[in-house]
Amino acid sequence: MALKFNEVAAARGLVWVQQGTRLFLKKPLAFSVLFVMWLFGSMLLMSLPVVGMVAGMAVLPLMSLSFMFASRSVLAGGPAHPAQVALALHAQAPGRRAIQVLCGLYGLGGALVMLVSNQVMGDSLSRLQAALASGQGAAVAQALSDPALFNGMGLFALLASLLSVPFWHAPALAHWGGQGVAQALFTSTLALWRAKGAFALYSLTWLLAYLAATTVFTFALVMLGAPQLAPLVGLPLGLAFSAAFYASLWNTFDDSFGPVAPDPPAPWEES
Repeated sequence: MALKFNEVAAARGLVWVQQGTRLFLKKPLAFSVLFVMWLFGSMLLMSLPVVGMVAGMAVLPLMSLSFMFASRSVLAGGPAHPAQVALALHAQAPGRRAIQVLCGLYGLGGALVMLVSNQVMGDSLSRLQAALASGQGAAVAQALSDPALFNGMGLFALLASLLSVPFWHAPALAHWGGQGVAQALFTSTLALWRAKGAFALYSLTWLLAYLAATTVFTFALVMLGAPQLAPLVGLPLGLAFSAAFYASLWNTFDDSFGPVAPDPPAPWEES
C-alpha cells in the first residue's frame, strides 16, 4: 500500500496529546491492561540470562504497533486487546519479516543504550534505590547529588531518544506501507524531521502534563497530611499517562502518512 508524506503543522503536536487522552478515556481499563501486559512481558524477558536485555527491548516495537491496532480499532468503535498485534504477525501479514528484523535491531540498539548508560551511572542508581527504601532524607539527597547518576540518566535519555527516531514509524510503515527494513527506518527518520515542530511540542506537552499532574497530586496529599501515599498515587498516575501516550501513537502516524486503508481480513477472519 503506497503511503505519502503529509505536511504536519507544529500545532498538531498538541492535538495528538488531546486525541490520545480522549482515546484513552474511551477505554481506560483496556488500554491500561494492554500497557501492563506488554510491560510485564518485557520485564519477564529481561530476566532471562544472556539474551534477556535484548529480548526485553525487542518487544517494544511490537508494543507500539499493538497500541496502534488497538487505537485504530477503538476509533472505529471496536475493542482494544493484545491479540490484535497478531494482525501484523500472521503468515500472510504484509511486512511480517521486516517487523521481525526491526524488533531484533531495536533490541540490540536498546540493549547497547542501557549498557553504555549503566557504565556511566555505575552503582549510583542502586544507591539511590537503597536510600529511597531506607526513607532517610539525607541519604536520598546525597544519592541524588551524585553526578554519575545525572550524567548516566541524561545520556540514557539522549541515546534512547535518538534510537526512537528511526523506529518511531518503522513497524507501522512495514505493515501498512509494505516497506523494507532500511526504507522504513529512513522514512521514519525523514518523517520526524519534517514534522520536528509537531513532535517537539508533542513531547514537551506530555512531559509538562505529567509533571503538572504529579505536582498537583503530591501537593494535595501533603495538604491532607498523607505524603506517604504518594507512591500509591504515582503508580496508577504513571500507568494512565503511559497508556494514553501509547494510545496517541496512531495519531502521529495517521497524520504523517494517512489516511490508511483498512487492513485486509486475517486468515482466521475469512469465511
